Amino acid sequence: MTTPAKTTIIDTDLDRIAEAPGRIVVLIAKDGKLNAGAKRVNKLTRGALARMVDGGALDEMKSGDVKSLAWPAGLKAEAVDVLCIASRASAIEARKAGAALGKLLGKKGMIVLAASQASPVELMQGIALRAYEFTARKTGDQKTLGDVTMMVKDASDVEPLADAARAIVEGTFFTRDLVNEPANHLTTTEFANRIKDMEGLGLKVTILEEDKLEALGMGCLLSVGQGSASPTKVAVMEWMGGKDGDAPLALVGKGVVFDTGGISLKPASGMEDMTMDMGGAGVVAGVMRTLALRRAKANVVGLVGLVENMPSDRATRPGDVVTSMKGDTVEVINTDAEGRLVLADVMWYAQETYKPCAMIDLATLTGAIIVGLGHENAGVFSNDDDLCGAFLKAAEAEGEGAWRMPMGQAYDDELKSQIADMKNVGGRPAGSITAAQFLKRFVQEGIPWIHLDIAGVASVKSDTAYAPKGATGWGVMALNRLVADMAEGD
Repeated sequence: MTTPAKTTIIDTDLDRIAEAPGRIVVLIAKDGKLNAGAKRVNKLTRGALARMVDGGALDEMKSGDVKSLAWPAGLKAEAVDVLCIASRASAIEARKAGAALGKLLGKKGMIVLAASQASPVELMQGIALRAYEFTARKTGDQKTLGDVTMMVKDASDVEPLADAARAIVEGTFFTRDLVNEPANHLTTTEFANRIKDMEGLGLKVTILEEDKLEALGMGCLLSVGQGSASPTKVAVMEWMGGKDGDAPLALVGKGVVFDTGGISLKPASGMEDMTMDMGGAGVVAGVMRTLALRRAKANVVGLVGLVENMPSDRATRPGDVVTSMKGDTVEVINTDAEGRLVLADVMWYAQETYKPCAMIDLATLTGAIIVGLGHENAGVFSNDDDLCGAFLKAAEAEGEGAWRMPMGQAYDDELKSQIADMKNVGGRPAGSITAAQFLKRFVQEGIPWIHLDIAGVASVKSDTAYAPKGATGWGVMALNRLVADMAEGD
């Protein structure tokens, strides 16, 4: 996987500044007052920072903006980066400001003079999150990044928090790499192998193969992949770091490694983007990696259905009727509405096997959610106000956009079928809501549940606050915080 930049927390040592290569970052608030680190840099550069402040440069800057002084006299550094940020900036402000610095990180590294900053870990995390580039399928010299050294007031106090932040970054990078991978490299087998490799982190991983899935009666899931030469699989990840006997939180992800639409073939234009249709499974895998790396004191199981949706002489046809693990029958009206078929069986298996305290599924499920919410927010559907509120609070705290959508019987009625228990699609209106209503039919009585439609946020065409264009890793931070809030709070 893409390796995050190495980040180190040390006590402030201003004597290192003069000889340091790479970039030196000083933090200055809008009032223009120079802290101890900035004063040392100002002295070494013969007053350059003071002249910059007196010249009104800060007047044009907003919080998180950066101005760079290239090849400053008096230093060996290639640049001094002046970051405009208040000393007591919020965690999200600090993280976004760090992301602005992450864009600048080069092979000679960066020293950040953060002793005055109340949120140095968030600043560090933002740098690491943004310093990402997917280069696994490129040849030639690969871009290398130097170390990030955070000089803080008391490193011993900051370091434990930094470890948790590093785990989040690594989990996010794991998700981004999975979502960015081309489908001929990230097959269902390769995806399962990468998950299996996480046993080295302490996760218990089980891969359910097609014969087991058939024995379990997962007819909905298997119907999606029967047109592909790639075998359908379910990967199960268990992290039991909480109290013995406590019911786990279940995370369920849609892992369609490529979606042609099947017999209901998608248009050619833009179909190359369907390598990201395993985004839900990618987020689940990234969250489980983060929990294992930070040794979370929580019980969580992650389950992902891995499948490829292809047209062939064996593929499911529109009008076919398939039987779910639950036992309900589904009339397949549109084979391009396959994600809900994947999730239905995996969700049922999760509940039957683990009796979870709550369940959250994630999927790049509908284009309709993009029409409704664009690329700023994931759609949130839930049967439980408390669980939904807790997730929305966690997402807001992490700066990951999420918006609750309605549900109701009128939407559910759109799924009525004349020949089966239900159809896999309703009409054209409210497509993301009827998809959620379909999934709700596979939620057992008394199980708090959230469905996250991440079609608009999993992979985007322009840079975001924390990532370059492409896979974002949306959801790893919010779900990690939700786990912490639910199971690890005081």
